[in-house]
Amino acid sequence: MSLEQRVQQLWSRCGPVSTLLLPLSALYCAVVRRRRHAFLAAPPPALPVPVVVVGNITVGGTGKTPMTIALCEWLRGQGWRPGVVSRGYGGSGAREPKSVQAQSRASEVGDEPLLIALRAQVPVCVCADRMAAAQALLDAQACDILIADDGLQHYRLPRDVEIAMLDGRRRLGNGRCLPAGPLREPAIRLQAVDFVIVTEGQPGAGEYGMALRLDAAWALREPTRRQPLSAFAAQPAVHAVAGIGHPERFFAALEAAGLAIVRHAFPDHHGFDADDLAFGDDAPVLMTEKDAVKCLDFAPAACWAVPATADLPSDFTDALAARLRTHHG
Repeated sequence: MSLEQRVQQLWSRCGPVSTLLLPLSALYCAVVRRRRHAFLAAPPPALPVPVVVVGNITVGGTGKTPMTIALCEWLRGQGWRPGVVSRGYGGSGAREPKSVQAQSRASEVGDEPLLIALRAQVPVCVCADRMAAAQALLDAQACDILIADDGLQHYRLPRDVEIAMLDGRRRLGNGRCLPAGPLREPAIRLQAVDFVIVTEGQPGAGEYGMALRLDAAWALREPTRRQPLSAFAAQPAVHAVAGIGHPERFFAALEAAGLAIVRHAFPDHHGFDADDLAFGDDAPVLMTEKDAVKCLDFAPAACWAVPATADLPSDFTDALAARLRTHHG
């Protein structure tokens, strides 16, 4: 069992270890509530464009990056010019706004911002202060709507719409805040957001379900070369590599596509090197796109990236369009 699986198991129930950690959770919750109350009492000044925040209240992968990419594509189809601001987690921690370009390194700007810039083809700016990143995009007149990737708890940034992502199978775990449970904010926080989007599992009342699908793989050495996942099903086994918040989701999706896989789970935002991909055989190596953008310089010829695409439900996009009209005419 991997470390990630052990932690998720701990956070799935109110066991003795979780209970021992409750005093630390109480301190954590006190800090979180104080920050939230300060935001509500004196919210930051509104920006001249709508701000859509995508985030979650749980630790671990919930599909935020595919959602952000899909939102960019949908907004562009509606006539908007979206831009994305991000902390740039996994990068060098830019203290000044840094524009993400196609030639940027994930080690500098973060793996998720680089993937968003490459996939969505929109302006992306990273900074520890997301308000400064937003202002940089506005100063460049690069967009007329902003998406804050993983910005739900970044209260220096104003917001018009909040979207909380939720894993439908794990949901809120034992319902406790860190470190006794998986919550970054108390569960009641979900009642204050505009939309709750559920990936995997069944959405509850007032929630929207969002499907994530795996598309044709592309070769890291030759990005224009593509193969459907079915082409790998004839292999005795393929290596599956994932350094994301919830690797098992990727592994299960590959198996559902008919592939026999050898699992290689790494910590979220893992800094890969060539040794991580040296498995001592000629079997294909399939990895998430988030991992692939960090391996382009040294990946063996047998490495393939598998894109994950979010299919936005029409009832959600209809409601979001109405909300944007309400806020900004």
